[in-house]
Amino acid sequence: QVQLVESGGGLVQAGGSLRLSCAASGIIFSAYAMGWYRQAPGKQRELVATISRGGNTNYADSVKGRFTISRDNAKNTVYLQMNSLTLEDTALYYCNAVWVGMNYWGKGTLVTVSS
Repeated sequence: QVQLVESGGGLVQAGGSLRLSCAASGIIFSAYAMGWYRQAPGKQRELVATISRGGNTNYADSVKGRFTISRDNAKNTVYLQMNSLTLEDTALYYCNAVWVGMNYWGKGTLVTVSS
């Protein structure tokens, strides 16, 4: 059974930092491209960052220079370090795993940025 379990969300003041984690099980983690997506209230889900199985990264323009995605294949975990958070970063953050047509999602972790 495939599970992606996000953690690390919470309430943070604008300008602060959070580190999200996504622990994967039931998949060959090192084979998968991993990603973080988010969905703000009333908006569509959008890509935040992805990391290939080889470690190549891709970021949404809105988070470039502030967020860093990384992975630890030994721990089957992908991370999202979020710095300089703004009110616009408030959203439910989802972990995603993709490989050869297989696409899995976590249930999300809520990030709320306050002024």
